[in-house]
Amino acid sequence: DIGQLRVGQKLELECHTDRSNGASWIRQDTSGSLHFIVFINSLSRATFEGGQRTSTRFEASKDSTIYRLAVKSFTPQDQGSYFCVMNLNQMLHFSPGQRAFLPATTTVAPSTPGPTTQRGITEEPNLTTPDPEGRMQEDLNFFCHIFIWVPLAGACLLLLVALVITIALCQR
Repeated sequence: DIGQLRVGQKLELECHTDRSNGASWIRQDTSGSLHFIVFINSLSRATFEGGQRTSTRFEASKDSTIYRLAVKSFTPQDQGSYFCVMNLNQMLHFSPGQRAFLPATTTVAPSTPGPTTQRGITEEPNLTTPDPEGRMQEDLNFFCHIFIWVPLAGACLLLLVALVITIALCQR
C-alpha cells in the first residue's frame, strides 16, 4: 500500500519485468470495476484510453524493462488498485496490485500541491503459468487432434471424390 497520499500529489508507480515487449496499466476502482489507463509498447510509445497519444491526467514511460505510470495530480477518482499487465505467450500476467487510497478522513485540498512524490514499485509479473501440467496437456491434445483429424478428413475427402467419380462413370 502507498501511504499518506494527498489530493493534488503526484503518484508514480513502477513495474519491473524481464521483458520489453509492452505492458498495460489498469486501475480497479473501489466498486471492483477495471479501467484501462495506458498501453506502453516495446518502442516506449504510449497509447492512452480512447487511442490518445497523451493524457491530461497520466504520464507513462518505459526504460529498458521498467514500465512507469504517473498520476499527475491525484484525485479521489484515482483511488484504487493499480496493476501492470503483460501479454506473454497469449496469456495475461498481472502484477500484484498497488493500492492507492486517500486517508479515510479527507481534508480540503491544499491550494498549491506540495512537491512531494509517492513512489510504488511492482515487481516482475508472475511469468509462470498457473497450471503448467494442464497447459502441457492442452498442447498435447492440440497436436493429437491435428495428427488424427487432418489425415482422417483428407481420407474422407478422397473417398468422397472416388464415390463421385464412380457414380459419374456408372451413369454412362
